[in-house]
Amino acid sequence: MSSSAPELTNDAFLGGQLTLTQPAAGYRAGVDPVFLAAAIPAHTGQSVLELGCGAGAASLCLGHRVAGLRLVGLERQTIYADLARHNAQQNAILMTVYQGDLENMPADLRQDRFDHLIMNPPYFRRDRGTASPNEVREGALGEDTPLTAWLDHATRRLLPGGYMTLIQNAERLPEVLRAMDQRLGSVVVKPLCPRIGRAASLVIVQARKGARGAFRLAAPLVLHEGAQHTVDREHYTPEVADILRNGAAVLLE
Repeated sequence: MSSSAPELTNDAFLGGQLTLTQPAAGYRAGVDPVFLAAAIPAHTGQSVLELGCGAGAASLCLGHRVAGLRLVGLERQTIYADLARHNAQQNAILMTVYQGDLENMPADLRQDRFDHLIMNPPYFRRDRGTASPNEVREGALGEDTPLTAWLDHATRRLLPGGYMTLIQNAERLPEVLRAMDQRLGSVVVKPLCPRIGRAASLVIVQARKGARGAFRLAAPLVLHEGAQHTVDREHYTPEVADILRNGAAVLLE
C-alpha cells in the first residue's frame, strides 16, 4: 500500500479464516457482504463479477467458500480498488479488480459476461437523510447512481441463465423490484430480521437472466436469539453463527 494511504486495520472474517485490510475510518465491511457471499449458488469453474467491490469482502468470502472461481471486481474509488487487490493477494485468492465507474466501465469488462453478478449497492438515497462528512464513506454508502442503472448494468453483464444477487435495505425492496425488467425472472427475496418478531432490516434479492419462474418470498433469516438484547455478548442464532464463522451457505428457500 502507498505511504499516503490512511490508517488501516486488519480484520478477521469467517472466524479468522480470512483477513481483510480496510480503512480504520470511513466505510468498513461488516456482516452484510458475508451474508451476500453466502447466498451465491456458485460452483467451481464459474465466473463472478462484483459491482462496487470495495475492499473485496464479498468476493473473497465467496472465493474462500468455493474454490476455483474466476472472481472479478469493479470499484470506482482508488483506495478500495487497491485494497481489494491487496486483500486477494494476502489471502491467496485470485481476483481481478478493475478501477472504473459503473456508467463508464473498462472496455474489457463491458465485453465480458459472467455466471454470477453480485452487488451491495449504496443503501442511502442522496435526496434523503444527511450525507456522511467522511468523503470515502459517503462515496460507498450514498447513492449517486440510481438503482435502475445498477440493475441494468448487472443484467447486461450476465450470461443467459446467470444469477444476479444483491443485498439492500428492506425499505428499498420496492425500488429494486421495479428496477427489474423482463430480462430477469424467478425472483426470490430473503428477509434478514434482527430478531424474532422484528421487521426485516435487510433483504437479499436474487433473480436469474431469462428465467420465468414465479416470485418467491423466502422464510426470513433471524440474526439474533431472543426478543431483545439483554446481555453484552454475542447473540447470533446457530445458523447465522455458522454463516459468519464457518462460511456456511444461506439457503434462499
